Amino acid sequence: MLIALQKRKENIAEYILYIWQIEDLLRALQFSPEAIYATLVAKTEGTDEQQKENIFNWYMQIVELLRKEGKEQQGHIEHTLHLIKDMHNLHLQLMELPVGEHYRMTYMRMAAELPRLRTILDNNEISDTELAFRALYAAMLYRIKGGGERAIEDTLAVISPSIGELAALYGKVERGELNLFEE
Repeated sequence: MLIALQKRKENIAEYILYIWQIEDLLRALQFSPEAIYATLVAKTEGTDEQQKENIFNWYMQIVELLRKEGKEQQGHIEHTLHLIKDMHNLHLQLMELPVGEHYRMTYMRMAAELPRLRTILDNNEISDTELAFRALYAAMLYRIKGGGERAIEDTLAVISPSIGELAALYGKVERGELNLFEE
């Protein structure tokens, strides 16, 4: 919870990927409150019992969302998917507005790889932004499992700059530091 709150403030992309990791971790723990507490909460350093209870409740809220949304086996909570939609809306604006000139150049390097990624991930129904997130997450999982290092590095080298810049711009817009319509 504490890491998620920090990531949410600092980098929306890292936050989304972190929540996706938490979802998979909770699934691996079979949503067991005892396992969640023992694995994710009990050993949290520098926290008192009240903070541990808050952290545990946060994990259990994610469990409840996964169950409520029917995503016990796979998928991601709507909260993160809505954030990705917000980011994609920003992407669409940046593709048109003068303020997005640098972003467009960064995105074009990734755009050439999107058809290949769509084929690999076998999903034509999602936005380019969600596709990029799914590819980043898949690369993270492959890295954890080991193997495919060259493909992982290629994917990260193509996608990370674009999503990183989009996330930075999203944060600036959210904090009021960037006006999209300013000349």
